[in-house]
Amino acid sequence: MSKKDQRVDACIARAADFAKPILNRIRKLVHAVSPSVTETIKWNSPFYERKGILLATPAFKRHCALIFWKGRLILSKNQKTKFRRLTSISDLPGDKILAGYIKKAVELNEAGIKIPKRPKAKAKKLIVPDHFLAALRNNKKAMTAFENFSPSHKREYVKWITEAKREETRAKRIAAAIKQMTEGKSRNWKYQQKQRRKG
Repeated sequence: MSKKDQRVDACIARAADFAKPILNRIRKLVHAVSPSVTETIKWNSPFYERKGILLATPAFKRHCALIFWKGRLILSKNQKTKFRRLTSISDLPGDKILAGYIKKAVELNEAGIKIPKRPKAKAKKLIVPDHFLAALRNNKKAMTAFENFSPSHKREYVKWITEAKREETRAKRIAAAIKQMTEGKSRNWKYQQKQRRKG
């Protein structure tokens, strides 16, 4: 038995005229494919659930969207992009195809299949210029501080030094960096202190 929510009726009624037929067609198909689907409202949008979220249909001023919660396992990247900007009922595929996507979403939830986490991007290896590395090696305190800094703090120093266009500027920056690191200070320590005071 379908579990409809009057708030979804109200949400669709408030949608722009172009969006109403799109939202109603999706809603009708969802209930036809899985009569036990439950409706709800989240983030001011209709959501359809069956053992977890199946899909959402947010509507905006000039477009609406069909977002499958496990879209990565159901749709191609091109299809996902296309479904994010629906402006006419003709932007949707035929009932048979759309019902197939909804059925797949239901099957994934019924089977308890989760979306695999995306692999984390490998951090780029930090390349410390030879002239900066030589200066660090000449100051044990600075070298220890640099080695103990987080990757972001190391990058800040390296970027600051490599951005210098003139040799004279680069030498001044290296000298300033070594002095700060000898005191255990990160590149933007002054800014971070101000932020702490404000907080």
